[in-house]
Amino acid sequence: MESLNTELLSSHFIHDIINEDLKTGKCGSKVHTRFPPEPNGYLHIGHAKSICLNFGIAAQYGGLCNLRFDDTNPSKEDVEYVDSIQEDVKWLGFDWDDRLFYASDYFEQLYAYAVQLIKDGKAYVCDLSAQEIREYRGTLTEPGKESPYRNRTVEENLDLFERMRAGEFPDGSRVLRAKIDMASPNLNLRDPVLYRIQRATHHRTGDKWCIYPMYDFAHPLSDALEGITHSICTCEFEDHRPLYDWVIEACKVECRPRQIEFARLNLSYTVMSKRKLRELVEGGYVEGWDDPRMPTISGLRRRGYTPEAIRDFCERIGVAKAVSTVDISLLEHCIREDLNKRAPRAMAVLRPLKVIIDNYPEGQVEWLEADINPEQPELGKRKIPFSRIVYIEQDDFMENPPKNFYRLAPGREIRLQHAYYVKCVDVVKDEKTGEIVELHCTYDPETRGGWSADGRKVKGTSHWVSASHAVRAEVRLYEHLFTRENPDDVKEGEDFKANLNPNSLQVLTSCLVEPSLAEAVPGDRFQFLRQGYFCADPDSRDGKMVFNRIVPLRDSWAKAQKAGK
Repeated sequence: MESLNTELLSSHFIHDIINEDLKTGKCGSKVHTRFPPEPNGYLHIGHAKSICLNFGIAAQYGGLCNLRFDDTNPSKEDVEYVDSIQEDVKWLGFDWDDRLFYASDYFEQLYAYAVQLIKDGKAYVCDLSAQEIREYRGTLTEPGKESPYRNRTVEENLDLFERMRAGEFPDGSRVLRAKIDMASPNLNLRDPVLYRIQRATHHRTGDKWCIYPMYDFAHPLSDALEGITHSICTCEFEDHRPLYDWVIEACKVECRPRQIEFARLNLSYTVMSKRKLRELVEGGYVEGWDDPRMPTISGLRRRGYTPEAIRDFCERIGVAKAVSTVDISLLEHCIREDLNKRAPRAMAVLRPLKVIIDNYPEGQVEWLEADINPEQPELGKRKIPFSRIVYIEQDDFMENPPKNFYRLAPGREIRLQHAYYVKCVDVVKDEKTGEIVELHCTYDPETRGGWSADGRKVKGTSHWVSASHAVRAEVRLYEHLFTRENPDDVKEGEDFKANLNPNSLQVLTSCLVEPSLAEAVPGDRFQFLRQGYFCADPDSRDGKMVFNRIVPLRDSWAKAQKAGK
């Protein structure tokens, strides 16, 4: 640590603070951070920013980072969330080694600290109801009013607090409050609640406790007990920092962590509230926490995002104090950049239109070559079967095309990617509906590989699959979950769900993909030529292939940057 050149780590204000603390010895010449999620839901992309920041800073300074669950509210917590959070942190590429902790590890110590506060005259048992406590607190412009129970004796408070723990009183009938200052301009210092009575089975301690510490009491003490030097959190906790420091000071703990706040991540067309995400799940608006439309890490993973792309995104958006909203197109740009380098190419026809090549020999099959990934020529080539009957996209043919349409049309010649030039010579329609059901074409055998020996050019190129070799697949096309850039922008009397996008999911069940994709396993990612990036979904099983579109190919963020917007 002494040999570290901290000047190299001055990329944002948190580095500046840590550098100064290291110079002055304020943090004992070490850096120890923590990621402290509450296990009451799945992590989302906003948590990914905090994970990258806390684990990243520890790594940059040669320090340590703990994973600690702030499990102080058993009525909303579950082992499912604990397991999912650990999976998400590891998937993102971080490891806490042997430093997995829970606030519940310290329940006895926290209780002892509370008892000491009572003995020191800094805490008291209050009988006011939750509503009365709110009414007594006052407002931003008016001081609060002291509880009539504020001046109970130390002995009475100790007795009542012990009986609270023993389960003598009903839920909500009494709380333990800090005795600070009911006239403080900071509402968080107006005798905040430290403990409440709550009969709920805890996922780790069972029914041993019926009183639980509040987050603002458990969190700073947990930091201190673990030797945390820098407690990095989002800006909504800035007003809580005086209480954080008061708890550390009043409890006389040796370690004095420093709380530093940064702006939380807000993402366009997305909600980041765990409560709102839970509402979407429990209300059946999405198909679970890992629905690929959700901003949860598990949802992004199922959709096909890579941890590298998410880490790159978190690095690009940086760390600041000012709250702002990041355009979701930047996140999509990061995954495109990553997958362009790594994703194998494949051809998939999402809305098939049959094409019969009349002059191609019946029963003949050619195996044509194409790059696995042109960005990685060392990966070599893949083989694609070609035959007399192929399928192209319905949108790649128009009977009466406008001037700027360059795909297939009657009498027009185009290139089939990696294959041949073909010309449309006939159109077959359903006699009853008039719908186009198949095309008849001819091919030029001198254009194998999709290039003409005589140098003639064609403007249009279409992807395709061989009818006799194609694999049937279901493809799920995802759009933004919300129609508004700010989903919370609603009319009076409405809530955020009024902005849900009814077209956020489109399921295509008659898709055809090239035969190599029959071997895809859940999590495999591909670039479907001209369609976008796709990922094999866990629903793929027993020969049924299911692919999620991660992002389309069109990169609106890169286009905007190029245009100087």
